[in-house]
Amino acid sequence: MNEKIKLALIGAGERGQYCYAPYAILHGYEVEFVAVAEPHRGRREKFAADYHVPAAGVFETAEELLAQPRLADAVIIATQDNQHYEYACRAIELGYKILLEKPISPSAWECLDLQRRAEEKGTTIMVCHVMRYTKFYRKIKEILDAGVIGDVVHVTHTENVGYWHYAHSYVRGNWHRTEQASPMILAKCCHDMDILSWLLNSRCKTISSFGDLRYFKEANAPQGSPQRCTDGCPHSGTCPYYAPKLYLSEETTWSTAFNALGPDQSYEARRRALEEGPYGKCVFHNDNDVVDHQVASLLFENGVTVAFTMCAFTNACDRTMKFMGTKGEIRASMDNNVIEVTEFGQGVMTGTTQVYTVKPGLTGHSGGDEGIMEEFVSILKGTRRNTNTIAQSVHSHVMAFAAEESRLSGKTVDVAEFEKEISR
Repeated sequence: MNEKIKLALIGAGERGQYCYAPYAILHGYEVEFVAVAEPHRGRREKFAADYHVPAAGVFETAEELLAQPRLADAVIIATQDNQHYEYACRAIELGYKILLEKPISPSAWECLDLQRRAEEKGTTIMVCHVMRYTKFYRKIKEILDAGVIGDVVHVTHTENVGYWHYAHSYVRGNWHRTEQASPMILAKCCHDMDILSWLLNSRCKTISSFGDLRYFKEANAPQGSPQRCTDGCPHSGTCPYYAPKLYLSEETTWSTAFNALGPDQSYEARRRALEEGPYGKCVFHNDNDVVDHQVASLLFENGVTVAFTMCAFTNACDRTMKFMGTKGEIRASMDNNVIEVTEFGQGVMTGTTQVYTVKPGLTGHSGGDEGIMEEFVSILKGTRRNTNTIAQSVHSHVMAFAAEESRLSGKTVDVAEFEKEISR
């Protein structure tokens, strides 16, 4: 019987605990967690108990874990954005293979430097661009590569964030301030930059971008609204962002919202978290500064143009895409798992349409979380080569940084020149 792959986890919060670690439960015959580092005592103890981590492998801080000789075959780094670079650099020196939560870093220079370090050491680093590993996007990739719609000429791509998701993660949550995390186009949309580059088999050439924080600010606070939703808000019956309705219900279709409040999921603990923590704050009385809508126009090296939109003001939390090719078009909705392919007719205005309904995976991000873990474990076992390289991931990040530079400067950005400037 083959020996199990040994894993260490740094950061047992929302993503580490609930996105990637469950693979060890689903595929316990393949992998096991032998170490964890997490400063939150409740999360640390829960993870150690759930995954049977030996006491000698339980650490309060990443620094403590990384001060040890290499404890596992690979490490999953799922901490806050601004900690990724430091921990990944140390993990490279210790000889770990790395699964790194996106974004790589809120610093463009650190992204490029980490790529350099990994390539010099021959270290495998897979960045968690989980969308690549969904059946939905793999089916689109298959259709495009087969030339069903000819050569792609233009793409429209919309990241419908969902008003409730935006409020949770980008007004109240860990990614609400650029200086503490990353700009929105990087924190949320580096997935989209990666997917576009991957599907189109091309690097991006130039980008222009516009957007700002329009709604979630003090000037738009309803009259009489308190600092916290739990402080007797007179608008509790009409505000779609009223925290007790979002977090104190006994049912939710988005478990991450509950998990963010802490490991104790009792009503009393959740109520206390709203009264004391960030998720009970009014969305208009906060210190958030990331944009709530942004657009970008992209030109790829192969000539394809892309119109990209990110917006918080949607009900659905969905990615929708339209690919316009020389022989046909594709319309797709990730949330509905539907891909509609139309091939242009010959001499008539009616084409031939085929609809694919893609069955989503059972785990998070439409099965992408399990998919990337399966790929990572296969690479660790030596049965598959890495096709999601650090260089590809860094390019998607540079695209996002270039879009943000364009948004702030009002200028079109040459991506290759922008990367050269960063590297100096």
